[in-house]
Amino acid sequence: TDRPDAEVLYWVGCAASYDDRAKKVARATARLMQAAGVDFAILGQEETCTGDPARRAGNEYLFQTMAQQNVETLKQYDTEKIKIVTTCPHCFNSLANEYPDFGGKYEVVHHTTMLSELIDAKRLVPKNRVERKVAFHDSCYLGRYNEVYDAPRNVLTAIPGVELREVPYWNKSKGLCCGAGGAQMFMEEQGEKRVNVKRTLQLLDTGAETIASGCPFCMTMLTDGLKSQDKEESVQTKDVA
Repeated sequence: TDRPDAEVLYWVGCAASYDDRAKKVARATARLMQAAGVDFAILGQEETCTGDPARRAGNEYLFQTMAQQNVETLKQYDTEKIKIVTTCPHCFNSLANEYPDFGGKYEVVHHTTMLSELIDAKRLVPKNRVERKVAFHDSCYLGRYNEVYDAPRNVLTAIPGVELREVPYWNKSKGLCCGAGGAQMFMEEQGEKRVNVKRTLQLLDTGAETIASGCPFCMTMLTDGLKSQDKEESVQTKDVA
C-alpha cells in the first residue's frame, strides 16, 4: 500500500481478485466505504492468499508458510491502529483466529459488520427502494464459527422495501453449509445428494426472490444450486454489499 496511515485495511482476498462475480462485491464494498467517508487502503501486490484452503485441505505446511509471509508483510504497517475488513468469511476467520498463533494479532471485521456499524452511525443511509423478498444464508465461517448473525440482517432490513425471509429452523447457529467448506469448493462432488442443492431448496422454500450471502464461496455454490433447479433466471444470488 502507498497509504500506510489509512485507518482501515481492506483485505480483498483471492475470490475478489480473480472471480468476476466476487470482483463486483469488492467494488461495491469499496464504493460503500467511499460513500461513508471511510479512510481505507489495500495491500495490492503485497497481499497473498491467507492459506485457509490449504489448511482445510490438510496442507498445514503450506498454510503456515503463507500465514508467516502475510504476518511479515503486515509488520511493515502500524497494524495496532488499523482495522482489517474482509469480504470473505474464510479470510476473516484466518486473520482473526488463526494468525495470532504466528504473532499476528489484529482487529478484524467482516464487511457486513462494518456496513451495519456505518448504517447505525448514519454514515450510510440506504435510500433506493428494493421491493424484494430476500432470504439470508448464514455462511459457516461467519455464523457458527464466529457468531456474526445480526449484522448482515441489519444491513438488509435497513434497505427500504426489503422483506427478510428466514429458513425455518435451519438458520443462524443451525444454518446448513453451502457445500464449499473444508476446501470442498475445489473438489469434485461425491455422492448424488449435493449439499448446495439441499441448501438452495431450503432457501427457495421461503418464497425468496433473492438469496443473499456474505461469502464468495457461498454465492458460487448457491448459484450452482439455482441452476440445478432451473431457477437462475427467476431468483437472484447476491452479496449483502
